[in-house]
Amino acid sequence: MKKCIKVVDEFVYKIIRNKTEQMSKSRDESRVMKKSDILSRFLEMKKTDPKYLKDIILSFIIAGKDTTASTLSWFFYMMCKHPLLQERIAEEVRKATRTNEYSSIDELANSITDAALDKMQYLHASLTETLRLYLAIPVDGKLCLSDDTFPDGFRVRKGDSVTYQPWAMGRMKSLWGDDAEDFRPERWFDENDCFQQESPFKFTAFQAGPRICLAKEFAYRQMMIFSTVLLGTFRFKMGDEHRRVKYRTMLTLHIDGGFIFLLPIDQATRFRRPRTIEMDVVVFCLYV
Repeated sequence: MKKCIKVVDEFVYKIIRNKTEQMSKSRDESRVMKKSDILSRFLEMKKTDPKYLKDIILSFIIAGKDTTASTLSWFFYMMCKHPLLQERIAEEVRKATRTNEYSSIDELANSITDAALDKMQYLHASLTETLRLYLAIPVDGKLCLSDDTFPDGFRVRKGDSVTYQPWAMGRMKSLWGDDAEDFRPERWFDENDCFQQESPFKFTAFQAGPRICLAKEFAYRQMMIFSTVLLGTFRFKMGDEHRRVKYRTMLTLHIDGGFIFLLPIDQATRFRRPRTIEMDVVVFCLYV
């Protein structure tokens, strides 16, 4: 384990050194950098402590990358299982971005703004419904730092480990009703058809209380942007309609063996979204 950590640390420290030198050279030559990534932004804020920057980078990669990729894999699986919902989201995307079904992928991407994303209520609800059923972290554990008592009177002592299962909680009829195992994004709408978040102690995807995920909104934005570009440009269908999709439990909930989607050949080559072509297809693989 120590050797693995050392390899990762050396790799990240090398990235930090290279980026610091690149930015320093850019300033010396009075050039403006065209790309501004997370690391660049921290360096611009004069946050130059290598260990601090390393911890930030690893937090984004480890805590954000796998969980986001896993959620998007299950989300597109749900879109394949519910083609009418997929089409509804595609229409919502086009309306919010003021594009049409023949707009290019670049035109769509350039039309994505915060205001446009805020209008995509059904996409937001569908991603949240995916998280409810296929939570990226299916089992979570905490270490008790001091003696405490649960609301039901159960006592825990300092040093005790407490584990709960968000995956099971997302399917409990006592929490979500008789249709708890159904994929139904409408459950997240209020009486005005606007997205309404549940209590984080009921919907625990981003945890709750003092330990609630600081990158919650960032994660939603990432997933919504990615989904907007793909669903606004392509139609997805399962590569094998009869395959029984299984999960593989690791630290995050992966689709066992990855997932294969089929795209109409016209869509894959022209980046358009015309009428579906059933016969000629190319394979689009999403492995996580």
